[in-house]
Amino acid sequence: MDAQTQLELEAAAFRRLRDHLMERTDVQNIDMMNQSGFCRNCLSRWYQEAANERGIEMDKAEAREAFYGMPFDEWRDKHQTEASDAQKAAFEKNHS
Repeated sequence: MDAQTQLELEAAAFRRLRDHLMERTDVQNIDMMNQSGFCRNCLSRWYQEAANERGIEMDKAEAREAFYGMPFDEWRDKHQTEASDAQKAAFEKNHS
């Protein structure tokens, strides 16, 4: 496989992951962090870092909007629930 095809396949897989997570708003970021060690915010930060490394000015809010498909505050208000004590405890255990 040539490098361009590999790049296109990787980009397509990323877009599919992004779109899947846009559809699965029931999956909370804290659950993703507790299970996999990354969440939507991590993905948007990696997107921002990749842009910045290529000389593209992008701040945290712009990256989150690109990943979430809307301003983060709007997404949070529509879809994010308060983390339970068990979720918070698992997060502290896994990420301290």
